[in-house]
Amino acid sequence: MGAAMVSVLSAGSAFFFSFLAFDVLQKAFSQYEQRYLARSVRDLGAMFLFIEPRQVLRLNLCALSALAAAGWSLAGPLCAAAAAVAGFFAPAALIRLLRRRRVTRFDGQLAEALQQMANALRAGFTLQQAIDQVGREAAAPLRHEFGLFIKEVKLGVPVDDALEAMAGRVGSQDLDLLATSTAIARQLGGNLAELFEGIAATLRERFRLEGRIAALTSQGKLQGVIVASLPVFVAAFLHSYRPDLLGPMFESAYGYLLVGAIVLLQAAGFILIRRLSAIDI
Repeated sequence: MGAAMVSVLSAGSAFFFSFLAFDVLQKAFSQYEQRYLARSVRDLGAMFLFIEPRQVLRLNLCALSALAAAGWSLAGPLCAAAAAVAGFFAPAALIRLLRRRRVTRFDGQLAEALQQMANALRAGFTLQQAIDQVGREAAAPLRHEFGLFIKEVKLGVPVDDALEAMAGRVGSQDLDLLATSTAIARQLGGNLAELFEGIAATLRERFRLEGRIAALTSQGKLQGVIVASLPVFVAAFLHSYRPDLLGPMFESAYGYLLVGAIVLLQAAGFILIRRLSAIDI
């Protein structure tokens, strides 16, 4: 009788904890869909790459499986677990990186485009005609964004609203400044040609300062990369030359704890060096 009661209680406890675990996993997956999948799909849509959320989820699972298998073959279960976590979030990080690169390239094209738009306005073009001309002659991604802006205006969207929508879609602070300044100048009757030339000069000066800062801080960033990668190269050398020295670290819980502490400290040092070397203007 007592054994049967213990079995029933054990089964009930297992069912209860399984239900809690399923509820926690369901909520975590819902948060993942809202924060990561939705953001990834939105970023891809802003880059004119229209992919369904399920495809992004499959990509995450494929990256997780591939990196987990690689980590297991290299250093066992601990490395496989760390690689699996990295693989699960790697596609979203790659999408954000591509989005930032696209915004950077757009900002680099915007200064020259503003100068061309100012020249077109002085030649008698309207704002819509100037943007259309510059967009047709420019390279991607500026050509794509300006082309979509012209299509929206032709469909009846007001110019100010189309500029605001383009600024929100691209995610560029420079384009936000352009949209706000253009809307104010159109309402108050300002000179758009002079406005565009002033913004273009400001952007070129900012790019010059950013390039100079990047050159001055490149040594500190390189030091951070070297310091962070040095333990990896030392471990690889010891593993190939004297595996008996490195092997005991992966044979006990203290060794795994030591490896985890090394990884955390190296990551913290790398992030700190990057933060100290980063200067916003």
